[in-house]
Amino acid sequence: MKIGEKIKRLRIQNGLTQEELADRCELTKGFISQVERDLTSPSIATLVDILSSLGTNLKDFFDDRIQEKLVFTADDIFTKENSALKHEIDWIVPNAQKNMMEPIVVTLESGGRTEKGDPHDGEEFGYMLKGVCYLHLGNKKHRVSAGECFYFKPNAVHYLANESKSRAKILWVSTPPSF
Repeated sequence: MKIGEKIKRLRIQNGLTQEELADRCELTKGFISQVERDLTSPSIATLVDILSSLGTNLKDFFDDRIQEKLVFTADDIFTKENSALKHEIDWIVPNAQKNMMEPIVVTLESGGRTEKGDPHDGEEFGYMLKGVCYLHLGNKKHRVSAGECFYFKPNAVHYLANESKSRAKILWVSTPPSF
């Protein structure tokens, strides 16, 4: 088990930056970064503090016998807003970053867009739940309306933009996880 990777997943799931987690544990951001990259190991007391700040404990953290959850509800959703880009991302499957694919729901306000994704191995799929937006893939722009979907290999910079006056909502699945 890679302790650092698991701590990072929990931190992201809790919507914390490395700096915020460090502040809660009275540690430095650099130390948290080193722990997450498995470059250093925290003492037991420090690990207990970190886990407590992440809403868990040693027993649950190291218990690999916990059965994977199969059905997720609204209570499981983690939401992150980006007011500068006018979008909201809902991680609808907690800890999906550890899986082969990562489903999210993206809400784009009028004039909003997602962050630009760099080219990577894998695949991207999206289904427009509501509204209209444009898929930008390299130098090409593709209109996607409610009830339509997109599927592509992300071999160029890519993002979604809402150029309409209405809100757009997209179910987006990425492999490997990249959000």
